[in-house]
Amino acid sequence: MTAAALDALDAAPRLELGHWPTPLEPCTRLRDEIGGPLVWLKRDDCSGLAIGGNKTRKLEYLLGRAMADGCSGAITFGALQSNHARQTAAACNRAGLTCDLILTRAVDRSDEHYLRSGNLLLDRVLGATVHVVEDPDAAFVLFAELLEAAERAGRRLYGIGPGGSDPIGTLGYVRAALELAEQLDARGVRASRLVLATSTAGTAAGLALGTHLAGVDVDLDVACVYHDATATAGELTGLIAGTAERLGAEVPPRRWSVDDSPLGGGYGVPSAEGHEAIELLARSEGVLLDPVYTAKAFGLLVRRIRDGELADETDVVFLHTGGSPGLFAYASEWSARTPT
Repeated sequence: MTAAALDALDAAPRLELGHWPTPLEPCTRLRDEIGGPLVWLKRDDCSGLAIGGNKTRKLEYLLGRAMADGCSGAITFGALQSNHARQTAAACNRAGLTCDLILTRAVDRSDEHYLRSGNLLLDRVLGATVHVVEDPDAAFVLFAELLEAAERAGRRLYGIGPGGSDPIGTLGYVRAALELAEQLDARGVRASRLVLATSTAGTAAGLALGTHLAGVDVDLDVACVYHDATATAGELTGLIAGTAERLGAEVPPRRWSVDDSPLGGGYGVPSAEGHEAIELLARSEGVLLDPVYTAKAFGLLVRRIRDGELADETDVVFLHTGGSPGLFAYASEWSARTPT
């Protein structure tokens, strides 16, 4: 069953877009500062496409499918400062596809940095056609209109859901888990825990399935940054099952848990714990987190280490999913914290 699933993964259409493998780096200075197990960073912020990030792995399969289907462009969704949208725009350029981004005002911010900098600035530099709408209902109406207009013009567009999180996009993180397994084995690292942020759950679902296929004995700690734990667990369960079915694999036993304490004030709302995590990792290891996703998840990891919850653990892997353009989008808030 495992061999057949890996064959199915290799047979899926894929457009290589990233720099693989991404680095796996030990945080020795961080351990000197906070104690606990050694944390290894899986650096998917270094995936190589338009400042990097985890969506590149998903887009390899999504755009591979789009090109196999004869599409000439892609449409996707996201919040105004979506990392997924920025990476989709870059990936479409590499593939020679047009790109429409339908972005919603999902976060209640209206300062100049948020509205003009960060990912939104990069979307425009990359040449994507950006459509800003007020809510998801308006987004889906516009999506239907764009598809219809393309069809009338004799073109076929490929629709990518929020975050690229469907059973096709999730294949990217099944492959990532196999890559990580090889790196851990090569370094002789026995990690007991893998920590990551999740919003639309595709990254976590791929890792849950991929670590099982690779025989990696690891538990996943999933930090919710978009929905609460109940909703996230439901999305994660469904994506694991759907991706396993696509590969002809069995659904793995549950080795994952979700924690929505990092969500704080909601999606896109930075937290004090996240701000501290940004400073801690930047000043100990020279690595940048973002305030929306990775800082909240890393803050959870640091809290658990300091509370002694991981005292008996072996090494821990933190998946760095990227998102550093968010630091510029939230500059007005950050400047109030950091002396000029």
